[in-house]
Amino acid sequence: MAIRRVLRMGHPLLRQVARGLVPAEIGTAEFQALVTDMADTLHDYGGIGLAAPQVGESIRVALIEIRGGPTRYGELAAMPLTVFVNPVIEVLDPVTAGHWEGCLSVPGLRGWVERPQRVRVQYTSDRRERRTLELQGFNATVFQHEFDHLDGHLYLDRMTDLTRLAFEREFERHLRDA
Repeated sequence: MAIRRVLRMGHPLLRQVARGLVPAEIGTAEFQALVTDMADTLHDYGGIGLAAPQVGESIRVALIEIRGGPTRYGELAAMPLTVFVNPVIEVLDPVTAGHWEGCLSVPGLRGWVERPQRVRVQYTSDRRERRTLELQGFNATVFQHEFDHLDGHLYLDRMTDLTRLAFEREFERHLRDA
């Protein structure tokens, strides 16, 4: 339908807690149009996840699509484009691991963030079905990153060492393989 502008760090909407959707809102023409716009935007910007607040809608909806295969994070299993409504994350194991995270709302930067590596996600699908997923490793990181947007957080808020924040170009030159 339409590619939306992704809001960038500094926009006040990115710092708001998004409101939950009631079941009657899921599946409406307005909801479906937003999901289509978000998918088009995600693909145009080249991301793997996008939350509704990033495109100016303060509601608890996020999309995630992971292309499988070898990546800088190791071999990843593919996950088709999936819509998450009102997701809730439960940490199953507090052991953390770090990854260099980037964000469409914080373009041009990468930051080292440590997050729990085993989580459970409960959510409602775009078909109003209640679902549960258990995730490990990088996938657990992706979900925490995207769902943080629904609570007004950016990955920068999770960083404990700002000396591990870099411009993408410098990251590629000096830190990627370190």
